[in-house]
Amino acid sequence: MNTPASHSTPNEASYADRARKHLWMHFTRHAPVLNGEELPVIVKGDGCYIWDDQGRRYLDGISSLFNVQVGHGRTELAQAAARQASELAFFPIWGLAHPRAIELAERLAHLAPGDLNRIFFTASGGEAVESAWKLAKQYFKLTGKPSKHKVISRAVAYHGTPHGALSLTGIPAAKVPFEPLVPSTVRVPNTNFYRAPEHLREDLFAFGQWAANRIAEAIEFEGPDSVAAVILEPVQNSGGCFTPPPGYLERVREICDQYDVLMIADETITSFGRIGTTFAMDRFGVTPDIITCAKGLTSGYAPLGAMIASERLFEPFSQGTNTFLHGFTWGGHPVSAAVALANLDIFDREGLNQRVLDNEELFAKTLNELRDLPIVGDVRGTGYFYGIELVKDKATRETFTEAESERLLRGYVSKAMFSNGLYCRSDDRGDPVVQVAPPLIAGEEQFKEMAQILREVLTHAWTII
Repeated sequence: MNTPASHSTPNEASYADRARKHLWMHFTRHAPVLNGEELPVIVKGDGCYIWDDQGRRYLDGISSLFNVQVGHGRTELAQAAARQASELAFFPIWGLAHPRAIELAERLAHLAPGDLNRIFFTASGGEAVESAWKLAKQYFKLTGKPSKHKVISRAVAYHGTPHGALSLTGIPAAKVPFEPLVPSTVRVPNTNFYRAPEHLREDLFAFGQWAANRIAEAIEFEGPDSVAAVILEPVQNSGGCFTPPPGYLERVREICDQYDVLMIADETITSFGRIGTTFAMDRFGVTPDIITCAKGLTSGYAPLGAMIASERLFEPFSQGTNTFLHGFTWGGHPVSAAVALANLDIFDREGLNQRVLDNEELFAKTLNELRDLPIVGDVRGTGYFYGIELVKDKATRETFTEAESERLLRGYVSKAMFSNGLYCRSDDRGDPVVQVAPPLIAGEEQFKEMAQILREVLTHAWTII
Protein backbone atom coordinates (compact mmCIF):
# COMPACT_ATOMS: atom_id res chain seq x y z
CA MET A 1 0.00 0.00 0.00
CA ASN A 2 1.26 3.46 -0.82
CA THR A 3 1.11 5.79 2.16
CA PRO A 4 0.97 9.50 1.30
CA ALA A 5 3.41 11.82 2.96
CA SER A 6 1.97 13.88 5.79
CA HIS A 7 1.14 17.50 4.98
CA SER A 8 1.19 18.64 8.60
CA THR A 9 3.65 18.55 11.49
CA PRO A 10 2.88 16.58 14.66
CA ASN A 11 1.88 19.78 16.45
CA GLU A 12 -0.59 20.84 13.81
CA ALA A 13 -4.29 20.01 13.92
CA SER A 14 -5.33 17.31 11.48
CA TYR A 15 -6.90 18.18 8.17
CA ALA A 16 -10.20 16.80 9.48
CA ASP A 17 -10.11 19.10 12.51
CA ARG A 18 -9.23 22.07 10.33
CA ALA A 19 -12.07 21.20 7.95
CA ARG A 20 -14.54 21.16 10.84
CA LYS A 21 -13.63 24.75 11.64
CA HIS A 22 -13.80 26.31 8.20
CA LEU A 23 -14.82 24.07 5.29
CA TRP A 24 -18.46 24.18 4.20
CA MET A 25 -18.83 20.92 2.28
CA HIS A 26 -21.39 20.44 -0.47
CA PHE A 27 -24.54 18.36 0.04
CA THR A 28 -23.30 17.49 3.54
CA ARG A 29 -24.96 17.11 6.92
CA HIS A 30 -22.42 18.92 9.05
CA ALA A 31 -23.79 18.15 12.52
CA PRO A 32 -22.40 14.58 12.67
CA VAL A 33 -19.01 15.75 11.41
CA LEU A 34 -18.90 18.65 13.86
CA ASN A 35 -19.81 16.25 16.68
CA GLY A 36 -16.87 13.97 16.05
CA GLU A 37 -17.91 11.63 13.23
CA GLU A 38 -14.92 10.57 11.18
CA LEU A 39 -14.22 12.84 8.22
CA PRO A 40 -12.09 11.10 5.58
CA VAL A 41 -9.66 13.43 3.85
CA ILE A 42 -8.63 12.19 0.40
CA VAL A 43 -5.07 13.15 -0.49
CA LYS A 44 -4.04 10.94 -3.41
CA GLY A 45 -5.39 9.13 -6.45
CA ASP A 46 -3.82 6.59 -8.76
CA GLY A 47 -5.68 4.67 -11.45
CA CYS A 48 -8.96 3.34 -10.01
CA TYR A 49 -7.97 3.99 -6.39
CA ILE A 50 -7.85 6.85 -3.89
CA TRP A 51 -6.06 7.18 -0.53
CA ASP A 52 -6.93 9.13 2.58
CA ASP A 53 -4.55 10.98 4.87
CA GLN A 54 -4.27 7.91 7.09
CA GLY A 55 -2.91 5.82 4.23
CA ARG A 56 -6.09 3.79 3.67
CA ARG A 57 -6.88 2.79 0.08
CA TYR A 58 -10.34 2.76 -1.52
CA LEU A 59 -11.66 1.64 -4.88
CA ASP A 60 -13.21 4.71 -6.52
CA GLY A 61 -16.49 3.07 -7.47
CA ILE A 62 -18.20 6.14 -8.91
CA SER A 63 -15.26 7.83 -10.61
CA SER A 64 -15.31 10.42 -7.80
CA LEU A 65 -18.51 12.08 -9.08
CA PHE A 66 -19.11 10.15 -12.31
CA ASN A 67 -16.32 12.10 -13.96
CA VAL A 68 -12.79 10.68 -13.55
CA GLN A 69 -13.09 8.66 -16.74
CA VAL A 70 -9.38 8.08 -17.44
CA GLY A 71 -8.52 7.37 -13.80
CA HIS A 72 -6.50 9.26 -11.24
CA GLY A 73 -2.87 10.29 -11.48
CA ARG A 74 -2.62 11.06 -15.19
CA THR A 75 0.46 13.27 -15.19
CA GLU A 76 0.02 14.18 -18.85
CA LEU A 77 -3.19 16.04 -17.97
CA ALA A 78 -1.38 17.97 -15.26
CA GLN A 79 1.40 18.72 -17.71
CA ALA A 80 -1.08 19.95 -20.31
CA ALA A 81 -2.53 22.31 -17.70
CA ALA A 82 0.92 23.56 -16.71
CA ARG A 83 2.00 24.20 -20.29
CA GLN A 84 -1.13 26.18 -21.03
CA ALA A 85 -0.97 28.16 -17.79
CA SER A 86 2.61 29.18 -18.55
CA GLU A 87 1.58 30.39 -22.01
CA LEU A 88 -1.88 31.91 -21.43
CA ALA A 89 -3.36 31.20 -18.02
CA PHE A 90 -6.68 32.95 -18.64
CA PHE A 91 -8.61 34.92 -21.18
CA PRO A 92 -12.39 35.06 -21.68
CA ILE A 93 -14.16 34.24 -24.91
CA TRP A 94 -16.35 37.33 -24.81
CA GLY A 95 -15.96 38.71 -28.31
CA LEU A 96 -12.43 37.32 -28.59
CA ALA A 97 -11.06 33.80 -28.77
CA HIS A 98 -8.00 31.77 -27.88
CA PRO A 99 -6.52 28.71 -29.60
CA ARG A 100 -7.53 26.02 -27.10
CA ALA A 101 -11.20 27.02 -27.11
CA ILE A 102 -11.18 27.03 -30.92
CA GLU A 103 -9.47 23.64 -31.13
CA LEU A 104 -11.76 22.05 -28.56
CA ALA A 105 -14.89 23.46 -30.21
CA GLU A 106 -13.77 21.96 -33.53
CA ARG A 107 -13.12 18.61 -31.94
CA LEU A 108 -16.44 18.46 -30.10
CA ALA A 109 -18.33 19.49 -33.24
CA HIS A 110 -16.68 16.59 -35.05
CA LEU A 111 -17.62 14.16 -32.26
CA ALA A 112 -21.20 15.34 -31.73
CA PRO A 113 -24.07 13.77 -33.70
CA GLY A 114 -25.85 15.36 -36.65
CA ASP A 115 -25.38 19.09 -37.13
CA LEU A 116 -24.64 19.88 -33.49
CA ASN A 117 -21.74 22.08 -34.53
CA ARG A 118 -21.97 25.08 -32.20
CA ILE A 119 -20.16 24.82 -28.87
CA PHE A 120 -21.00 27.18 -26.01
CA PHE A 121 -18.58 26.60 -23.13
CA THR A 122 -19.52 26.72 -19.46
CA ALA A 123 -17.78 25.67 -16.25
CA SER A 124 -20.24 22.95 -15.20
CA GLY A 125 -23.15 20.77 -16.20
CA GLY A 126 -25.65 22.89 -14.29
CA GLU A 127 -24.47 25.97 -16.17
CA ALA A 128 -24.79 24.07 -19.45
CA VAL A 129 -28.40 23.18 -18.62
CA GLU A 130 -29.09 26.78 -17.63
CA SER A 131 -27.65 27.87 -20.99
CA ALA A 132 -29.78 25.40 -22.92
CA TRP A 133 -33.02 26.66 -21.39
CA LYS A 134 -32.08 30.29 -22.04
CA LEU A 135 -31.14 29.47 -25.62
CA ALA A 136 -34.45 27.68 -26.20
CA LYS A 137 -36.42 30.68 -24.96
CA GLN A 138 -34.46 33.26 -26.92
CA TYR A 139 -34.42 31.12 -30.07
CA PHE A 140 -38.20 30.99 -30.17
CA LYS A 141 -38.47 34.71 -29.47
CA LEU A 142 -36.20 35.42 -32.41
CA THR A 143 -38.11 33.08 -34.71
CA GLY A 144 -41.55 34.49 -34.06
CA LYS A 145 -42.83 32.17 -31.34
CA PRO A 146 -42.27 34.21 -28.16
CA SER A 147 -44.82 32.30 -26.08
CA LYS A 148 -42.78 29.08 -26.20
CA HIS A 149 -40.91 29.06 -22.88
CA LYS A 150 -41.91 26.00 -20.82
CA VAL A 151 -39.71 22.94 -20.41
CA ILE A 152 -40.80 19.37 -19.72
CA SER A 153 -38.55 17.16 -17.61
CA ARG A 154 -38.91 13.78 -15.92
CA ALA A 155 -39.75 12.69 -12.39
CA VAL A 156 -36.78 12.20 -10.06
CA ALA A 157 -34.42 13.66 -12.69
CA TYR A 158 -31.57 15.87 -11.51
CA HIS A 159 -30.35 18.68 -13.77
CA GLY A 160 -28.22 20.89 -11.53
CA THR A 161 -28.23 23.46 -8.75
CA PRO A 162 -28.62 26.90 -10.47
CA HIS A 163 -32.17 28.16 -10.08
CA GLY A 164 -33.19 27.36 -13.64
CA ALA A 165 -31.58 23.91 -13.68
CA LEU A 166 -32.98 23.19 -10.22
CA SER A 167 -36.44 24.13 -11.44
CA LEU A 168 -36.12 21.41 -14.07
CA THR A 169 -35.06 18.89 -11.45
CA GLY A 170 -37.74 16.37 -10.54
CA ILE A 171 -36.73 15.80 -6.90
CA PRO A 172 -39.09 17.78 -4.64
CA ALA A 173 -36.91 17.50 -1.53
CA ALA A 174 -33.99 19.13 -3.35
CA LYS A 175 -36.14 22.10 -4.34
CA VAL A 176 -38.26 22.97 -1.30
CA PRO A 177 -35.53 24.91 0.57
CA PHE A 178 -35.08 27.25 -2.41
CA GLU A 179 -38.65 27.85 -3.52
CA PRO A 180 -40.09 29.80 -5.19
CA LEU A 181 -38.12 28.67 -8.21
CA VAL A 182 -38.33 29.53 -11.90
CA PRO A 183 -41.86 28.83 -13.17
CA SER A 184 -42.77 27.10 -16.44
CA THR A 185 -41.59 23.55 -15.74
CA VAL A 186 -43.66 20.38 -16.15
CA ARG A 187 -42.93 16.83 -14.98
CA VAL A 188 -43.61 13.53 -16.78
CA PRO A 189 -42.83 9.87 -15.87
CA ASN A 190 -39.29 8.52 -16.12
CA THR A 191 -38.25 5.17 -17.58
CA ASN A 192 -37.90 3.06 -14.42
CA PHE A 193 -39.23 -0.23 -15.83
CA TYR A 194 -38.90 -1.91 -12.42
CA ARG A 195 -41.53 0.52 -11.10
CA ALA A 196 -43.69 0.55 -14.24
CA PRO A 197 -47.47 0.37 -13.92
CA GLU A 198 -48.39 -3.29 -13.33
CA HIS A 199 -50.15 -3.69 -16.68
CA LEU A 200 -46.91 -2.72 -18.47
CA ARG A 201 -44.33 -4.68 -16.46
CA GLU A 202 -44.11 -7.51 -18.98
CA ASP A 203 -43.68 -5.36 -22.10
CA LEU A 204 -40.65 -3.06 -22.15
CA PHE A 205 -41.46 -1.54 -25.54
CA ALA A 206 -45.06 -0.78 -24.55
CA PHE A 207 -43.86 0.80 -21.33
CA GLY A 208 -41.45 3.03 -23.26
CA GLN A 209 -44.17 4.16 -25.63
CA TRP A 210 -46.48 4.83 -22.71
CA ALA A 211 -43.81 6.96 -20.97
CA ALA A 212 -42.96 8.88 -24.15
CA ASN A 213 -46.61 9.54 -24.92
CA ARG A 214 -47.03 11.21 -21.56
CA ILE A 215 -44.75 13.93 -23.00
CA ALA A 216 -47.15 14.49 -25.91
CA GLU A 217 -50.00 14.54 -23.44
CA ALA A 218 -48.24 17.19 -21.32
CA ILE A 219 -47.52 19.34 -24.38
CA GLU A 220 -51.17 19.20 -25.38
CA PHE A 221 -52.29 20.00 -21.84
CA GLU A 222 -49.93 22.97 -21.47
CA GLY A 223 -50.53 24.14 -25.04
CA PRO A 224 -47.99 23.49 -27.82
CA ASP A 225 -47.47 27.23 -28.29
CA SER A 226 -46.13 27.47 -24.73
CA VAL A 227 -43.66 24.56 -24.68
CA ALA A 228 -40.08 25.23 -25.79
CA ALA A 229 -38.21 22.05 -24.90
CA VAL A 230 -38.08 18.58 -23.41
CA ILE A 231 -34.97 17.78 -21.37
CA LEU A 232 -33.91 14.27 -20.41
CA GLU A 233 -30.82 12.25 -19.58
CA PRO A 234 -30.36 9.37 -22.05
CA VAL A 235 -29.75 7.17 -18.99
CA GLN A 236 -31.25 8.91 -15.96
CA ASN A 237 -28.95 9.09 -12.95
CA SER A 238 -31.19 9.93 -10.00
CA GLY A 239 -33.33 7.02 -8.95
CA GLY A 240 -30.72 4.57 -10.14
CA CYS A 241 -29.63 4.47 -13.78
CA PHE A 242 -32.89 4.24 -15.75
CA THR A 243 -32.12 3.13 -19.28
CA PRO A 244 -34.38 4.12 -22.20
CA PRO A 245 -36.66 1.31 -23.42
CA PRO A 246 -36.34 0.38 -27.11
CA GLY A 247 -38.13 2.98 -29.20
CA TYR A 248 -38.52 5.46 -26.34
CA LEU A 249 -36.03 8.11 -27.47
CA GLU A 250 -37.18 7.72 -31.08
CA ARG A 251 -40.74 8.41 -29.99
CA VAL A 252 -39.65 11.46 -27.95
CA ARG A 253 -37.86 12.77 -31.04
CA GLU A 254 -41.05 12.31 -33.11
CA ILE A 255 -43.10 14.15 -30.50
CA CYS A 256 -40.65 17.05 -30.37
CA ASP A 257 -40.67 17.35 -34.16
CA GLN A 258 -44.48 17.18 -34.27
CA TYR A 259 -44.92 20.07 -31.82
CA ASP A 260 -41.83 22.13 -32.77
CA VAL A 261 -40.29 21.50 -29.36
CA LEU A 262 -36.53 21.26 -28.82
CA MET A 263 -35.08 17.99 -27.56
CA ILE A 264 -32.31 18.57 -25.01
CA ALA A 265 -30.13 15.62 -23.99
CA ASP A 266 -28.55 16.28 -20.61
CA GLU A 267 -25.36 14.25 -20.94
CA THR A 268 -23.56 15.73 -17.96
CA ILE A 269 -22.94 12.16 -16.77
CA THR A 270 -23.54 9.93 -19.81
CA SER A 271 -21.12 11.57 -22.25
CA PHE A 272 -17.44 10.78 -22.79
CA GLY A 273 -17.47 7.03 -22.57
CA ARG A 274 -19.67 6.40 -19.56
CA ILE A 275 -21.87 4.08 -21.61
CA GLY A 276 -19.36 3.28 -24.34
CA THR A 277 -19.74 6.14 -26.83
CA THR A 278 -18.60 9.76 -26.77
CA PHE A 279 -22.23 10.83 -26.51
CA ALA A 280 -24.91 8.44 -25.28
CA MET A 281 -27.40 9.67 -27.87
CA ASP A 282 -25.12 8.22 -30.54
CA ARG A 283 -25.42 4.79 -28.98
CA PHE A 284 -29.20 5.08 -29.00
CA GLY A 285 -29.27 6.42 -32.56
CA VAL A 286 -31.22 9.62 -31.88
CA THR A 287 -30.01 13.16 -32.57
CA PRO A 288 -31.23 15.86 -30.16
CA ASP A 289 -31.23 19.60 -30.81
CA ILE A 290 -28.95 20.34 -27.86
CA ILE A 291 -26.53 18.31 -25.77
CA THR A 292 -25.34 19.52 -22.39
CA CYS A 293 -22.16 17.98 -21.02
CA ALA A 294 -19.36 18.43 -18.48
CA LYS A 295 -17.72 15.98 -16.02
CA GLY A 296 -15.93 13.48 -18.30
CA LEU A 297 -14.98 16.20 -20.78
CA THR A 298 -11.84 16.77 -18.70
CA SER A 299 -12.10 13.58 -16.60
CA GLY A 300 -12.49 15.94 -13.66
CA TYR A 301 -8.97 17.34 -13.93
CA ALA A 302 -10.30 20.86 -14.53
CA PRO A 303 -13.79 22.41 -14.45
CA LEU A 304 -15.42 22.63 -17.88
CA GLY A 305 -18.83 22.09 -19.43
CA ALA A 306 -20.49 22.78 -22.74
CA MET A 307 -23.82 23.31 -24.43
CA ILE A 308 -23.62 21.85 -27.92
CA ALA A 309 -26.32 23.21 -30.22
CA SER A 310 -27.46 22.54 -33.76
CA GLU A 311 -26.78 24.92 -36.62
CA ARG A 312 -30.50 25.64 -36.79
CA LEU A 313 -30.45 27.10 -33.30
CA PHE A 314 -27.37 29.19 -34.00
CA GLU A 315 -28.71 30.58 -37.28
CA PRO A 316 -30.80 33.49 -35.83
CA PHE A 317 -27.71 34.68 -33.93
CA SER A 318 -25.68 34.90 -37.13
CA GLN A 319 -27.76 37.84 -38.36
CA GLY A 320 -27.77 41.56 -37.63
CA THR A 321 -27.37 42.60 -34.03
CA ASN A 322 -28.84 39.47 -32.46
CA THR A 323 -26.78 38.31 -29.48
CA PHE A 324 -27.11 35.46 -27.01
CA LEU A 325 -26.86 37.68 -23.92
CA HIS A 326 -25.38 35.00 -21.73
CA GLY A 327 -21.94 33.83 -20.63
CA PHE A 328 -19.60 32.85 -17.80
CA THR A 329 -16.21 34.14 -16.76
CA TRP A 330 -14.73 30.64 -16.71
CA GLY A 331 -16.46 29.24 -19.79
CA GLY A 332 -13.85 27.93 -22.22
CA HIS A 333 -11.02 28.59 -19.75
CA PRO A 334 -7.70 28.06 -21.60
CA VAL A 335 -6.29 25.67 -19.01
CA SER A 336 -9.48 23.61 -18.83
CA ALA A 337 -9.71 23.46 -22.61
CA ALA A 338 -6.11 22.28 -22.85
CA VAL A 339 -6.83 19.55 -20.31
CA ALA A 340 -9.94 18.51 -22.25
CA LEU A 341 -7.95 18.17 -25.47
CA ALA A 342 -5.32 16.03 -23.73
CA ASN A 343 -8.09 13.98 -22.12
CA LEU A 344 -9.67 13.27 -25.52
CA ASP A 345 -6.22 12.27 -26.79
CA ILE A 346 -6.15 9.58 -24.07
CA PHE A 347 -9.60 8.38 -25.14
CA ASP A 348 -8.37 8.00 -28.71
CA ARG A 349 -5.01 6.46 -27.91
CA GLU A 350 -6.34 3.93 -25.39
CA GLY A 351 -9.69 3.24 -27.08
CA LEU A 352 -11.63 3.85 -23.88
CA ASN A 353 -15.06 3.93 -25.51
CA GLN A 354 -14.43 0.51 -27.04
CA ARG A 355 -13.01 -0.71 -23.75
CA VAL A 356 -16.33 0.01 -22.07
CA LEU A 357 -18.22 -1.78 -24.84
CA ASP A 358 -15.86 -4.76 -24.59
CA ASN A 359 -16.20 -5.01 -20.80
CA GLU A 360 -19.80 -4.00 -20.14
CA GLU A 361 -21.15 -7.53 -20.42
CA LEU A 362 -18.73 -8.78 -17.77
CA PHE A 363 -19.49 -5.78 -15.54
CA ALA A 364 -23.24 -6.39 -15.84
CA LYS A 365 -22.82 -10.13 -15.19
CA THR A 366 -20.72 -9.49 -12.10
CA LEU A 367 -23.27 -7.07 -10.65
CA ASN A 368 -26.27 -9.22 -11.59
CA GLU A 369 -24.88 -12.05 -9.47
CA LEU A 370 -25.96 -9.91 -6.50
CA ARG A 371 -29.60 -10.58 -7.38
CA ASP A 372 -29.52 -13.67 -5.16
CA LEU A 373 -29.41 -11.39 -2.10
CA PRO A 374 -32.86 -10.84 -0.54
CA ILE A 375 -32.31 -7.09 -0.30
CA VAL A 376 -31.50 -6.64 -4.02
CA GLY A 377 -34.64 -5.96 -6.04
CA ASP A 378 -33.17 -4.74 -9.32
CA VAL A 379 -29.85 -4.25 -11.05
CA ARG A 380 -30.02 -1.83 -13.98
CA GLY A 381 -27.87 0.34 -16.18
CA THR A 382 -25.57 0.12 -19.16
CA GLY A 383 -21.89 0.59 -19.94
CA TYR A 384 -20.03 1.51 -16.75
CA PHE A 385 -23.10 3.06 -15.13
CA TYR A 386 -25.26 0.91 -12.82
CA GLY A 387 -27.75 1.17 -10.00
CA ILE A 388 -28.74 -1.57 -7.53
CA GLU A 389 -32.19 -1.01 -6.04
CA LEU A 390 -32.73 -2.23 -2.48
CA VAL A 391 -36.13 -3.56 -1.37
CA LYS A 392 -37.86 -4.98 1.71
CA ASP A 393 -39.72 -7.64 -0.25
CA LYS A 394 -38.56 -8.95 -3.63
CA ALA A 395 -41.88 -10.62 -4.43
CA THR A 396 -43.98 -7.49 -3.95
CA ARG A 397 -41.20 -4.95 -4.73
CA GLU A 398 -42.06 -3.21 -1.46
CA THR A 399 -39.62 -0.41 -0.76
CA PHE A 400 -38.41 0.99 2.52
CA THR A 401 -40.11 3.75 4.47
CA GLU A 402 -38.35 7.08 4.72
CA ALA A 403 -37.17 6.27 8.25
CA GLU A 404 -35.98 2.81 7.22
CA SER A 405 -34.15 4.21 4.21
CA GLU A 406 -32.46 6.78 6.43
CA ARG A 407 -31.32 4.08 8.83
CA LEU A 408 -30.31 1.68 6.07
CA LEU A 409 -28.45 4.00 3.69
CA ARG A 410 -26.98 6.72 5.87
CA GLY A 411 -26.90 4.77 9.08
CA TYR A 412 -25.14 1.71 7.68
CA VAL A 413 -24.63 1.08 3.95
CA SER A 414 -22.73 4.26 3.03
CA LYS A 415 -20.37 4.00 5.98
CA ALA A 416 -19.88 0.25 5.64
CA MET A 417 -19.04 0.46 1.93
CA PHE A 418 -16.40 3.08 2.63
CA SER A 419 -14.92 1.35 5.66
CA ASN A 420 -14.63 -1.82 3.57
CA GLY A 421 -12.70 0.03 0.88
CA LEU A 422 -15.34 1.01 -1.69
CA TYR A 423 -16.32 4.59 -2.49
CA CYS A 424 -19.73 4.51 -4.16
CA ARG A 425 -23.08 6.26 -3.77
CA SER A 426 -26.04 5.22 -1.64
CA ASP A 427 -28.97 7.32 -2.76
CA ASP A 428 -32.66 7.65 -1.94
CA ARG A 429 -33.69 10.49 -4.25
CA GLY A 430 -36.31 8.03 -5.41
CA ASP A 431 -36.24 4.44 -4.22
CA PRO A 432 -33.11 3.37 -2.29
CA VAL A 433 -30.24 2.46 -4.59
CA VAL A 434 -26.51 1.91 -4.53
CA GLN A 435 -24.81 3.33 -7.63
CA VAL A 436 -21.53 2.22 -9.15
CA ALA A 437 -19.69 3.82 -12.08
CA PRO A 438 -15.96 3.06 -12.03
CA PRO A 439 -13.31 4.81 -14.11
CA LEU A 440 -13.31 3.60 -17.69
CA ILE A 441 -9.90 2.00 -17.18
CA ALA A 442 -11.44 -0.47 -14.68
CA GLY A 443 -11.58 -4.13 -15.58
CA GLU A 444 -12.27 -7.60 -14.19
CA GLU A 445 -10.12 -7.13 -11.08
CA GLN A 446 -12.02 -4.01 -10.03
CA PHE A 447 -15.40 -5.53 -10.91
CA LYS A 448 -14.72 -8.51 -8.63
CA GLU A 449 -13.42 -6.32 -5.82
CA MET A 450 -16.48 -4.08 -6.07
CA ALA A 451 -18.92 -7.01 -6.11
CA GLN A 452 -17.24 -8.67 -3.14
CA ILE A 453 -17.61 -5.56 -0.99
CA LEU A 454 -21.17 -4.98 -2.17
CA ARG A 455 -22.09 -8.56 -1.32
CA GLU A 456 -20.56 -8.39 2.14
CA VAL A 457 -22.20 -5.08 3.06
CA LEU A 458 -25.63 -5.81 1.57
CA THR A 459 -25.73 -9.28 3.16
CA HIS A 460 -25.22 -7.70 6.56
CA ALA A 461 -27.62 -4.85 5.78
CA TRP A 462 -30.44 -7.37 5.39
CA THR A 463 -29.90 -8.57 8.97
CA ILE A 464 -30.24 -5.13 10.53
CA ILE A 465 -33.22 -3.60 8.73
